[in-house]
Amino acid sequence: MRSRYVWGTAAVTAVGLTGALVFHGVTAPPADGTASDGKSGPVRPRAHTAPLQPAGDGRRAVLRKQDTGAPFSMLGVTWTDPAATFAGTVEARTRAAGSGRWSDWLRLDGDSGRGEPGARRGGTEPAWVGPSEGVEVRVTASGKTSAALPAGLRLDMIDPGADAGGDMEPAAFRADETHDPTASPSPSQAEDSASPSTDVTASTDPTATPTESVTPTAPAPSSEAPTSSAPSSPSAPSPTTASPSATGPTAPPSSAPRPDITSRAAWGADESISPEEPGYLPGGKIKAVVVHHTAESNAYTCADAPAVVRGIYAYHVKQLGWKDIGYNFLVDKCGTVYEGRKGGVDKPVMGAHAYGFNAETTGISVLGTYTDVAPSQAAMESVAKVAAWKLGQYGVSPTGTTTLTAGDSGRNYAGKTWAKGAQLSFPAIHGHRDGYNTQCPGDQLYAKLPAIRDWAAGPVTGLAIKSVTGAGLSGTTYYTKAGITVNWSATTPASLISAYELLVDGMATTRAAGTATSARATLPVGTHRVQVRATHQSGKVATSPAATVVAETTAPTFPTRPSLALRTGTVNTAAVPLRLSWKAADNAALKEVRLTAPAAATYGPTTGATNRTAASGTATTWSMTAYDQAGNTGSASVTGTPVILQESAATRTGTWTTKSSTSYLGGKSYSSSARNASLTWTFTGRSVAWVVSRASTSGQAHVYIDGTKTATVDLKSATTKYRDAIWTRTWSTSARHTIKIVVAGTSGRPTVTTDGVVYVK
Repeated sequence: MRSRYVWGTAAVTAVGLTGALVFHGVTAPPADGTASDGKSGPVRPRAHTAPLQPAGDGRRAVLRKQDTGAPFSMLGVTWTDPAATFAGTVEARTRAAGSGRWSDWLRLDGDSGRGEPGARRGGTEPAWVGPSEGVEVRVTASGKTSAALPAGLRLDMIDPGADAGGDMEPAAFRADETHDPTASPSPSQAEDSASPSTDVTASTDPTATPTESVTPTAPAPSSEAPTSSAPSSPSAPSPTTASPSATGPTAPPSSAPRPDITSRAAWGADESISPEEPGYLPGGKIKAVVVHHTAESNAYTCADAPAVVRGIYAYHVKQLGWKDIGYNFLVDKCGTVYEGRKGGVDKPVMGAHAYGFNAETTGISVLGTYTDVAPSQAAMESVAKVAAWKLGQYGVSPTGTTTLTAGDSGRNYAGKTWAKGAQLSFPAIHGHRDGYNTQCPGDQLYAKLPAIRDWAAGPVTGLAIKSVTGAGLSGTTYYTKAGITVNWSATTPASLISAYELLVDGMATTRAAGTATSARATLPVGTHRVQVRATHQSGKVATSPAATVVAETTAPTFPTRPSLALRTGTVNTAAVPLRLSWKAADNAALKEVRLTAPAAATYGPTTGATNRTAASGTATTWSMTAYDQAGNTGSASVTGTPVILQESAATRTGTWTTKSSTSYLGGKSYSSSARNASLTWTFTGRSVAWVVSRASTSGQAHVYIDGTKTATVDLKSATTKYRDAIWTRTWSTSARHTIKIVVAGTSGRPTVTTDGVVYVK
């Protein structure tokens, strides 16, 4: 079943197959409205349609997989009655241009919001699918209702055109790489294909204007005088100040700064398709901001965003018959704000975005679907900035509530109903679902509205000092010599913060940009309260909790200077066991003590000793530095020489036997089993250790220091040990001393073997 017809000079062949329409051989001038030299100008969108024929009981319709011939990047399903709503599911999938891959099924939001007076058709929200050349659609009425599908169902496909900078990158939803486009239809498809086929022609809706055109037309005069031309590349639309309308109310000043806004000219609006003059709110005042999502794929790139906006514009105007794009502002995932409906971004332009409440609100729509995916931080910040600016023009608090008058009876997503003329309370920034039965702006974006309100209203939230560099922290107090860098954080985005100030004892000492996260200060000696004060773009201020910072320049001291003492352990000529002791202090807060020579080590403020070793016969200097939390330092050191006195250097009494082994110091030792046999050494030093060999049969010996018995030492050991410093004695100063070892003659194990003594001089 074929019919041949002509749009302009383009020959088009329509093939009817269960509501399918395939376009072939369409020719047209450049879609971007530019001359061959590629200079930028209005971008001319193109559209084509395919009727969807109900099947069976009239509650289902499909468009089987078809080539479209003409390319498109956005689609929607529309119906004849603009006042009709649709309870059911509308799903589509497309074949990507170039790769030929079929996407997964994308569910379209079933209601675009009933538009505005004068609309020619109703429809779903449009969906961005990226450059495509094939399509499949399935529509099913809700099982909860016996109503049939809306009359006049058709698929509308939009090619938004490319900017002069070149083609857009594909940004369709994820392709189904395993799907075979030639596979047999599913059971539902087979059922639908069994219904009677019908000859179809292009755009059977008598109210629709053919949108596939080959005759270029000049843009109609606009009420705006754009101050900037379209950008050369869609990847970088110029944030320009959109020109106000030549007519309409005067734009009031705002308590919040005006954000960067990409003008209609900059995103390539073809003003010829919406020649009507803009309308303004009857009361001349915006009382609330309604937040939307465009309910389409999130896979668009930021370079695609101007084309997405053009596609929505074309869909609203050419396919649904609205006077202009419905939203007042649009925001992409990168945070770029786009001027929506014409009339002046700084004026109370009447939009078509919140049925029943358009007369008192402005609408901001975020490109994408946010039912399961959270919006980007950048998009949320831009929504907050636009909302703050628009509400600030009329003295409305972004965190407050407002009363709106219902322009018609209605029901919202939560099930609340009202009559026409009802006075209803809404948050000043609220979601589309609060005033209409729709999921818009999606659960994830709706959940972010409290944060967006706080960001828009101010003051800065979550402001806190995170750390102070150039200072040490002890408990909750910072210590510094003088110079510090204060580091802070806040939960309010930097783009909504005008400035920071660093306060010292309540006085501002440093001012920083709203993007800053740190600032420097120099403090006089003393204790100070340091805070950070943030100024929100609204002018509201917030101050962080104070941090206590002490500036002091007194160096730490060593009340007990470092000292050396011999300790027990195995003695080698290269490693004599020592204990290094000290006591450091500070008038403010001691941080640590560092050993800097002959080795490096760091100790906590309460540590006062460490075990070390040193080579015998060599003078070693042990250097230490104490640090306080402010960075002040104090140093001290001690020098000592471990000396080994062999057993042969002793004065002997009684019987002693010489033993030889490489395990002994110097290869020899003395051993005696004779009671009262003795060895005496004389030395000048401040610490001494007796070195022995030990075994399970070793006996005991008495130790005399300077003629006085000091200890009785038992040499018995379950394991054999050589060169073991078994006993030590230390004095506060160096002096001449004698140490005498006397064999006790222990019954059954009288033997004592000694390797000499070690002392520190």
